[in-house]
Amino acid sequence: MVQALKKTVTFAEFIEWKPEDKRYELHDGVIIEMSQPLGGHEEVTGFLTIDLAVECKRLNLPYLIPNKALVKLPESESAYLPDVLFLNRSKLVDEPLWKKESTVTKGDSIPLAIEVVSTNWRVDYYRKYGDYEELGINEYWIVDYLALGAYKYVGNPKQPTISICSLIEGEYQVNQFRGSDKIVSPTFPELNLTAEQIFQAAT
Repeated sequence: MVQALKKTVTFAEFIEWKPEDKRYELHDGVIIEMSQPLGGHEEVTGFLTIDLAVECKRLNLPYLIPNKALVKLPESESAYLPDVLFLNRSKLVDEPLWKKESTVTKGDSIPLAIEVVSTNWRVDYYRKYGDYEELGINEYWIVDYLALGAYKYVGNPKQPTISICSLIEGEYQVNQFRGSDKIVSPTFPELNLTAEQIFQAAT
C-alpha cells in the first residue's frame, strides 16, 4: 500500500523536503509514501539486482545500479523510484539533475527500469508504463510475482508473470513470460534465466 500526502508540491520542493529514512515518489505533484515492501518483494528485487549485475559485469557494459536515484519526467511534477534501475554512466554527463539530486530525466540514460509489483499494481501497469514509454526508456520490466495484476496482464487463471516492454518506434511492445519461459531481454540478449527462477527467489 501507499499513502498520499495531500498538499501538491513542485519537484524542487519535493527534493528539498524529502527525508532520507523513508521511500517517497512524486505523482503529479502529490507526495506518495511507499510502504515497507514484503519480504518476497525484496527477495525478487535482490535476486534480479545480483543476477543482472553479474551479466552487466560479464558483458563489460558501462552501467551502474543506483540505490535511490529518481526518474523524473521533464514536463511534469512526477518522479519515480524504480525497484531496480540501470543507468548508462556515459550519458550522465548530460543529466542536469544528476550530480546534485541523483535524478535522471532522459530516457537515453536508462537502458532498463524494473518494477516489482505490489498491491498498488495499477501504478506499475498504467502510470509508470505510460510515463516510462513517454520518457523513452528502452526497456521496462513489470515483475508480478504474486499475480496481482488484471487478467489481461497475468492470465486467467492468474499466474506470476513478467511483462517486458521494449521501446520500438516510440511505443512499448510487450512480451509476457511465465513458468519455464526463458526471459528475452534486449538489454541483456545473452541472459540465461527463466521466469520461474525469478519467482522462486520469493521463498
